[in-house]
Amino acid sequence: MLADPTGAHAAAFAAVFATLYAAHQVADHWIQTQHQADCKGQPGWSGRLACAAHVATYTGTAVLALVFLIAGTGLRLDPSGVAVGLGISAVTHYIADRRTPLRWIADQLRKSPAWLDKAGGMYALDQSWHVGWLFIAALFCAV
Repeated sequence: MLADPTGAHAAAFAAVFATLYAAHQVADHWIQTQHQADCKGQPGWSGRLACAAHVATYTGTAVLALVFLIAGTGLRLDPSGVAVGLGISAVTHYIADRRTPLRWIADQLRKSPAWLDKAGGMYALDQSWHVGWLFIAALFCAV
């Protein structure tokens, strides 16, 4: 990456990350329907479709948030970078919300079943997974 003596790239990244994080909170906790929350981790097509519907509204919320960011600040983003970033966010969100992949990773890392199942551990791993990938997505969006 080329040097950015003005800090414009870092500022764009920070603004995009904050925007995607805010959109994540709204989409995961307000926009997601109860049906999607209850069914997205179930096996079979009903679970896959519920998860896909959640990811679609989640991604739509992120797009809308970025539109507001651009309109409010005049920030210029490359549409192809945004598309890649939002694609990364959508795919990784789907993977996590299907539940089985995250549980498998937690098991491989020998996370305590008691912590995972009774102390909110799976929720903490889910949310930290999402935020970590939002960081990567913001890097692509702000290119």
